[in-house]
Amino acid sequence: MKNLSRREFIKKSTIGGVVLASGTGALVNACSSSKWKIGAYTRVWGNRNYLEALDGMVEAGYKYVGLSTHEKGRVVDRNSDPEFAVQVGEEIKKRGLTLVTNSGGEHDVSNSLEEGIAGLKRLIDNSALCGAPVIQINAIHDPVRMEPFYKAISECCDYAAEKGVLITLKPHGQVGAFCLEQVKKVNHKNFKLWYDPGNVFHASFGETDPLDDAVGLGGYVVGMAVKDFRLPRDVNVTPGTGMVDFPKLLALLGQEGFTSGALVVELVSQGDLAHLTAEAIKARKFLESITA
Repeated sequence: MKNLSRREFIKKSTIGGVVLASGTGALVNACSSSKWKIGAYTRVWGNRNYLEALDGMVEAGYKYVGLSTHEKGRVVDRNSDPEFAVQVGEEIKKRGLTLVTNSGGEHDVSNSLEEGIAGLKRLIDNSALCGAPVIQINAIHDPVRMEPFYKAISECCDYAAEKGVLITLKPHGQVGAFCLEQVKKVNHKNFKLWYDPGNVFHASFGETDPLDDAVGLGGYVVGMAVKDFRLPRDVNVTPGTGMVDFPKLLALLGQEGFTSGALVVELVSQGDLAHLTAEAIKARKFLESITA
């Protein structure tokens, strides 16, 4: 490949392939063939290389991929080389898998709002290059960073829509109600919620049940990190074996509008590679049984 600037590379790689995001349009575009897209994050396979995680997904019978962490941190983040982001997308397609979301970390506003915006745009670019229709951003509640953090998201919503990428906010140290408040403040059709019931339990030390927290969220939720929880603060739990009542949670969210989309397993009980894959299979079968 000729030496191209980042901007030139991104333009050449995405032109003609972009579908504008509108509300949940980006996710629906990737998930149009059936009601629920049951997938797994690379994180399920721990600190192994993402290629091993993709192979594990195939072995475990998954069709849909959520990028998150692997041996080198985030698989695709704002600092990834554009060429690598494209390569990741190709590796996913090569295995007959479909990418439904990228959990690529957060943007850094510690120095300036402008730096945060630039970083978030790089994450959006790289997510588009690897084929992710959605990015997940972990919510923050640091009073020093909050205003510029969510301002950067607001400034990037239109940019993300032009790239065919929907921005979502995921509970991480907070409950869903807090995340909904931030989404409503930004008030943009290209900024929605990605729910995480395990994190809600974890953030509240097991005191806030997602069934209570999720009331009023369904109309904003477009996907879910399927994460369970067990006291005292354990999220390395195979979905369906912990405290989260997933059937009731999906029914509740469904009454408010979350009736289709991606359900992506994030964690299972820990063990060796064979154990992780076996638990991933159990998680898939569990989700299939409650969404049939």
